[in-house]
Amino acid sequence: MRETTSSRVFRWVVIVVLTLFTAVPLYVMVTTSLKPLSDVQGAFTWWPTNITFQPFIDMWTTVPLASYFVNSLIVATSATLLSLIVAVFAAYAVSRYRFKGRSVFTTTVLSTQMFPGVLFLLPLFLIFVNINQAVGIQLVGTRWGLVITYLTFALPFSIWMLAGYFDGIPRDLDEAAMVDGSGAMGALWHVVLPAAKPGLIAVAIYSFMTSWGEVLFASVMTTDENRTLAVGLQLYSTQTNVYWNQIMAASLVVSIPIVVAFLLLQRSFVAGLTAGAVK
Repeated sequence: MRETTSSRVFRWVVIVVLTLFTAVPLYVMVTTSLKPLSDVQGAFTWWPTNITFQPFIDMWTTVPLASYFVNSLIVATSATLLSLIVAVFAAYAVSRYRFKGRSVFTTTVLSTQMFPGVLFLLPLFLIFVNINQAVGIQLVGTRWGLVITYLTFALPFSIWMLAGYFDGIPRDLDEAAMVDGSGAMGALWHVVLPAAKPGLIAVAIYSFMTSWGEVLFASVMTTDENRTLAVGLQLYSTQTNVYWNQIMAASLVVSIPIVVAFLLLQRSFVAGLTAGAVK
């Protein structure tokens, strides 16, 4: 079926509009990070007249950004690894076994995605406070409390997507591994997981992105010592001034881990999302 001229023109118009919609804010962010604060606070210009890299230097001292970067890296990495481990076993059980309550479990897991995250803020906070009062384990204001919080976001989607991906892997491979002497865990480790590599990468990137950029729960569940990047960026705005150039510079630096990970793993990420959605 040949594409008509009008449809081709419409397609290119849509592409150009979407490209501008994405590129213009990014361009403004980059140029603002290269301007002195006096130029940023003055009349807006599309190109900086006085290019300076000082905001990329000052942003580390105006706010303890390095400490926040470490906190975010620890929290996001821990949440990603735990989410991946739990999701693998849960998805494998859902995909390979038929047990009582299986449909209820999968429906419940998927239905949690329909509710906005803010609804879970107060219940989680109260649960953590009660745990501290009952057994003395401090979760509010700690990194591990934030990791557990982020698991409630990442796990439902991770389990659902991996279960769909595992369904697409023939059961004959599991049975062949078991015939050769491997148990269920051996089949999972040596057969299913290598075949599900794109799905695992997609889940890992999704979990990391969810934890890395979250603001609401991090602002409530953290203190000054374990504050994350998403919350720390707010400190560039004080009662007397707003360091817009440093905010833009810090935002670019904060985005580097996500951008690098996506560029390196984009093929596996797209393949995992597509396969998990179709299967």
